Amino acid sequence: MSQTAFLNRQALFLRPDPTRVVVRPFKPATEPRDLKPTDKTRANHIVDRVLGLHSEFAEQQLDEVLENFEGRHRNLLATFEKRAIEMEEAFAPHIAFTRVQRQLVGAYFMHEYSFEASALFNPSIVPHADQSGVPSGSKRFILSLRAVGEGHVSSLTFRSGIVDQNGIVDIEPTARLASIPTFDNPSFTTPNEPLELKFSSEQPISERVIFPITAAQSNGIEDARFVEFEEAGQKTYYATYTAYNGRDIRSELLETTDFLSFRMTPLTGTAAKNKGMALFPRKIDGQFAMIGRQDNENLYLIRSSDLHVWNGGEIILGPKFPWEFVQMGNCGSPIELDEGWLLLTHGVGPVRKYAIGAALLDKRDPSKVLARSKEPLVHPEPSEREGYVPNVVYTCGAMRHNDQIVLPYAICDTFSNFSTIKIADLLDTLTG
Repeated sequence: MSQTAFLNRQALFLRPDPTRVVVRPFKPATEPRDLKPTDKTRANHIVDRVLGLHSEFAEQQLDEVLENFEGRHRNLLATFEKRAIEMEEAFAPHIAFTRVQRQLVGAYFMHEYSFEASALFNPSIVPHADQSGVPSGSKRFILSLRAVGEGHVSSLTFRSGIVDQNGIVDIEPTARLASIPTFDNPSFTTPNEPLELKFSSEQPISERVIFPITAAQSNGIEDARFVEFEEAGQKTYYATYTAYNGRDIRSELLETTDFLSFRMTPLTGTAAKNKGMALFPRKIDGQFAMIGRQDNENLYLIRSSDLHVWNGGEIILGPKFPWEFVQMGNCGSPIELDEGWLLLTHGVGPVRKYAIGAALLDKRDPSKVLARSKEPLVHPEPSEREGYVPNVVYTCGAMRHNDQIVLPYAICDTFSNFSTIKIADLLDTLTG
């Protein structure tokens, strides 16, 4: 069966939008803890210059800043004040700021960042907790995406939408503004402590952007794999993702019940040192289960009694067919079917061509592989091979809807689109 016949591709594309910006701390003063003596000197020169302004002129300067930027961000003056307070430990002793001076000083240590200027890719999809008002046979969902801006820094952004009874996907309009959450101050001396993030309910989900916060995340929050996890009748959304600091990576876990409050926690253990971990949507035999790749080549099944500690594991899938000879990886959390666990995979073939396949795992014992893709389900189309990273299709998670799989996927690490696949047709393509 050809890819075109197999997939019901949607005429829906999510492309990067450079007009979407968040306001972020600005160098030479990213954070006081990072400042070298020269940086502190420069920061204090800025403070001295602001304090040297006549009060009327300082107010005029602040008015000009607001005229340029206030309509682009929420609570901008409060953000400026908070930033000035954060910078205090870097400042030399000075006279007490007036309100205007404090807000103006804060403005000098902020900048706008176009968080999805370069790419909007590697999506993951889960059912929305609120299905009220959704037509019969349809489902509301939340989509996460990896956004990339200047300096190839990755952050996490969201969309919401509805898939109807026929599998047609519709995305709700994107919010005009974009905002980062408030958070408790991270402890950099104890870097494995959880970090609590909070958005306001006034912020629509497409406004919410989770930007790197800790030192371990400083160059990116990458490839979040969301799953709706159920235990004792309670549903929690978890996402495994890669924290990248420019040199090293580690796996971390994001937890939420409402996509307003989030907890970020590093994962520990020998199996958590690589990227691409994906959590099963429920416990198996009383334990959490994860699909991971510890050796950059094969897929492992890992079990743990502690959600945050992952050790060991056993190889269950390795490269077998030419389209996956270089390496395999998972493409999101396994999806539970009557027939078993459907695991979407990716394979890397000649000329580093990425394609998406699948495997069917035994429901009671997921270490047993019942069937797998001999040929990829999705591969780069000749007309869509060009982009930031050529010859790549990739997803971080699909969703079951009625008798179909809703598959959002990225093209060339640049933009994202959607396809749906009949579950019966998909299973027919797998071979033992």
